[in-house]
Amino acid sequence: MHKMINILANDGISKIGEEKLINAGFNVITTKVAQDQLSKVINEKNISVLLVRSATKVNKDIIDSCPKLKIVGRGGVGLDNIDVKYAEKKELKVFNTPSASSSSVAELVFAHLFCMVRFLYDSNRKMPLEGESKFKDLKKSYSKGKELSGKTLGIIGFGRIGQEVAKRGIALGMKIIVHDKIIKTKKIELNFFDGKKINFEINTSPLNDVLKKSDFITLHVPKIGDKAIISEKEISIMKDGCGIVNSARGGIVDENALISALKNDKIKYAGLDVFENEPNPSISLLMQDNISLTPHIGAATLEAQDRIGEELAEKIITFFN
Repeated sequence: MHKMINILANDGISKIGEEKLINAGFNVITTKVAQDQLSKVINEKNISVLLVRSATKVNKDIIDSCPKLKIVGRGGVGLDNIDVKYAEKKELKVFNTPSASSSSVAELVFAHLFCMVRFLYDSNRKMPLEGESKFKDLKKSYSKGKELSGKTLGIIGFGRIGQEVAKRGIALGMKIIVHDKIIKTKKIELNFFDGKKINFEINTSPLNDVLKKSDFITLHVPKIGDKAIISEKEISIMKDGCGIVNSARGGIVDENALISALKNDKIKYAGLDVFENEPNPSISLLMQDNISLTPHIGAATLEAQDRIGEELAEKIITFFN
């Protein structure tokens, strides 16, 4: 192959992805470099490819100060930590792995939904503290759970992750209603263990219809600018006592409006994997009683990380061959 090409996987890469790159003749460095030292290390070690997840920022300063950099690869879906427009202007190749983590994120949505309707977010806190002395009281307090089957799941954003969420909702017997600004209709295929397949055609609806009709709402859209997609106005349109899940991006749900809605039971419960101010989310939000919380782990499964690593490796190998 070409002369040895150096890759810095600054936020890590799966063993499968790393081995694939090494076997193709690349030198892979996985030692984490602090943000303020990144330009220096990229230049000193003659790095051609920088691989990141959400932690490392690739801004104009990094791009300008590292002229030998040829590729920035983002493991995962979002590109909001990379100045993509400026990179393209400087002819720096940027790519991500949009499909690799779709199933993992979709499954986390349902982890939150099950936590919400069966009060697991509260039970998991209280059983270790009070289970021995207040077992019957706790049992009574969690006696009004709900089934997801038969309920309406509103999906805002019907790209890869939204479609995977829909498949799982259909499998559970939920009614699916979808809003997407671009997609008008989409066929999705459910594959079963015995090789059988069923196709469904999903037609999208106006946002207000999704807000009005859904028992649960889940968001799968990028963050564009500073405007929240779900603010006080949108919450006022929702069903009383609905649930909401955000595993997309912090800031697309107005957190202050969400706290108010949780306090007055307009929204009965919420599941959040992403926050406005990561990695220091609002303590007043975290302390709400009726909320299921995870620290931005949507793609954090072994299977997704392997797929991400493999996809990054394949794209890098293709680029240099």
